Amino acid sequence: MAEQPQPISPLKNFFAGGFGGVCLVFVGHPLDTIKVRLQTQPKPQPGQPALYSGTFDCFRKTLVGEGIRGLYRGMAAPIVGVTPMFAVCFFGFGLGKRLQQRKPDDILTYPQLFAAGMLSGVFTTVIMAPGERIKCLLQIQAATGETKYNGSLDCAKQLYREAGIRGVYKGTVLTLMRDVPASGMYFMTYEWLKNILTPEGKSVSDLSVPRILFAGGLAGIFNWAVAIPPDVLKSRFQTAPEGKYPNGFRDVLRELIREEGVASLYKGFTAVMIRAFPANAACFLGFEVAMKFLNWIAPSL
Repeated sequence: MAEQPQPISPLKNFFAGGFGGVCLVFVGHPLDTIKVRLQTQPKPQPGQPALYSGTFDCFRKTLVGEGIRGLYRGMAAPIVGVTPMFAVCFFGFGLGKRLQQRKPDDILTYPQLFAAGMLSGVFTTVIMAPGERIKCLLQIQAATGETKYNGSLDCAKQLYREAGIRGVYKGTVLTLMRDVPASGMYFMTYEWLKNILTPEGKSVSDLSVPRILFAGGLAGIFNWAVAIPPDVLKSRFQTAPEGKYPNGFRDVLRELIREEGVASLYKGFTAVMIRAFPANAACFLGFEVAMKFLNWIAPSL
């Protein structure tokens, strides 16, 4: 296995991870909007066509009906959350690696990298869950034509007023179920690809931009291959009326399987996979570029 980079400082991690997260949201949010609308569209009445026949139909209708701004509905919540979320995410991964090292120069196995990535998923859920709840509500609001929430802040205020902090954090367990294993796969795949793409005798820190983009993009695909089923359940649960699923995700799962079959757990698959490569390629490239810049201006930080 090629040499692994040492854990970075929390402050550098904060800025580099935040910049990577902003890159991810900007590149990937339009298809995230499509994914959520496909996952949450109501079951059509007998004899009636579905609201969206697929990814490209949803994209076309959104673009025609709402313009480019429609594809970026709800982006404020993830943008506000990405800096601390990705800082915590990358810090959690570094901490997970360090906790498993007996000596600072120990090279971790891939199962250990997977475990470190899972820890990062636990860390990010505190920030991720409310941001995801607000984002999903704003994304489906535009599709229904109703205007209950006037932006992310108003949505958060109304959720808190209606159900307290539990209303804001609705779907936290499902966010954990999605992000813990998916984050493990995400970071392990990225480290694995960086290692195999590193030429003999070179350091992973010297990887070219195309190789970083390839490693980051493919890591995103592996991440979402694991994350899609719990993500579908999360989107349904977080956007459902209060009291619809009294037993939580178990009710959502039963309803989906009963009414739409196992394939319903992969709703939005095409949109997710189209989004996963460029969004995560942008994320890791942004992170690596920001880290090199921070190392250059503050090497001792």
